[in-house]
Amino acid sequence: MALMPAETALARVLEGIPQPSEEIVAIAQAIGRVLTRDLAAKLTQPPFNASAMDGYAIYGAGPASPGDRWTVVGEAAAGSAFSGTVGPGEAVRIFTGAPVPATCGTVVIQENVTRDGDALVADQPTQGGANIRYAGNDFAEGDVLLPRGHRLDAHSATLAAAMGHGELAVARRPVVAILATGDELVPPGTPPGPDQIVSSNPVGLAALVAQAGGLPRDLGIAPDRKDALAERIAHAGDADILVTIGGASVGDHDLVGPVLKEQGLDLSFWKIAMRPGKPLMFGRLGERRVLGLPGNPVSALITARVFLIPLIRALQGETPEARVPETAILAAPLEANGPRLHLMRGKLGRRADGALTVTAMTSQDSSLLSALARSDCLIRRMADAPALSAGEPVEIERL
Repeated sequence: MALMPAETALARVLEGIPQPSEEIVAIAQAIGRVLTRDLAAKLTQPPFNASAMDGYAIYGAGPASPGDRWTVVGEAAAGSAFSGTVGPGEAVRIFTGAPVPATCGTVVIQENVTRDGDALVADQPTQGGANIRYAGNDFAEGDVLLPRGHRLDAHSATLAAAMGHGELAVARRPVVAILATGDELVPPGTPPGPDQIVSSNPVGLAALVAQAGGLPRDLGIAPDRKDALAERIAHAGDADILVTIGGASVGDHDLVGPVLKEQGLDLSFWKIAMRPGKPLMFGRLGERRVLGLPGNPVSALITARVFLIPLIRALQGETPEARVPETAILAAPLEANGPRLHLMRGKLGRRADGALTVTAMTSQDSSLLSALARSDCLIRRMADAPALSAGEPVEIERL
């Protein structure tokens, strides 16, 4: 197959995404989950006019001027409203969060008055209506504040709780089976033999899957034998996505593609016009989506960011954020780019004038994890982009 543009490949990966199945979970377990229904407020917030400060609620809605006097006739605290009636020339001692009596329209803060027994005198002016949080000022019952497709974070989960929800309808988390392949691989913590290396890719991929809301399932390492590959793939079980690492190229030991085809893989594409990540494979095994990532660590992690993470989010019905390009100023020149999209590892900085700068890592070798770990962004260079001088802007994607 000819090399497919990365944008076309991503569109293929995201084709035909079904509506996510729904789960009802307690709100404490909903952080990081995606809503499957619009969420409307079950109550009004605040539910009553509440004092925003410690002070005194005075009769009427007018201002208070120095020398104004009132008689204190009671007290209101959070959770304990004043049960009497406040009339002209009267005030109630009030604390933050307490309901403001119906006939009071201004709260003077305690620092601006002097009290002697039940006698209260204003020392400083206060505007009419000051220091009151009015009923419904935040939201009203029935207001839809969190839409379907929204991923809950700490802020929105707090809002959902304040809206009166103890349980939420969220998308089921997609199961992502991760299979490393190759005779040369040993698990992390196992001393490699003279011809072996540590299988590090599944660790990073599992972390990316979890961050995107998926459930990673480690299938271990399959040696370079067709029967062993088929046996490991069978362990994917009910996984929504099967991710294979390595073995998807065209060498004599690259067996992933042939084994998957024997199992009925409907291949969508193989090889894309992106660097790193050229030997990327995608297809369908029934309802299961199969993504074959390159074996080089940097290639595997970057292609996972570009293709796997959007797929996991789409399977949860997450509303995609509009991509807003961000630019930084080159701290050093860049050579002209070749015929593929190049996602270069870079390091951000600041000039003396505060402008954001970026420096490409010295080596862009797709096997250098140490360089990727030191990077905090990708420099996005389109196919056949011309050479750039220091000081010119480039598009970046933060890691």
